[in-house]
Amino acid sequence: MKPSRLQPPLTLLAVFGLATLATACASGTGGGQGPRRDPNLITAEELADFASLNCLEVVQRLRPRWLQGRAGDPVAVRDGNRLGLAVDYLDQIPAGDVESIRFLAATDATLRFGTGVTGGAIILTSKSR
Repeated sequence: MKPSRLQPPLTLLAVFGLATLATACASGTGGGQGPRRDPNLITAEELADFASLNCLEVVQRLRPRWLQGRAGDPVAVRDGNRLGLAVDYLDQIPAGDVESIRFLAATDATLRFGTGVTGGAIILTSKSR
């Protein structure tokens, strides 16, 4: 069988295309989507848009899955102090008073805070005054 005259250019094009695709995948560029946000953190920049709401409303709007614990409800922790169930306390804390909100899964929360956090923990860090 006689090789086609188009074979070398098509092979070169295929190799170039694969190399470009591999570079895009390795560099994490997904078509100009911008930086990825941490799914377990609500930053001060995100909170600034919701300063008039309480922390429960912010979590319900931005990360509702945090409140859907598989084995129980998450607990709230503010500046290292364990408050109790998140749904009972987060509505009492204005979002404008908080620097960041972080979610810890149940296994990480148990290692950090001991037993009784089967739904994970929602950790609030207050703004320094």
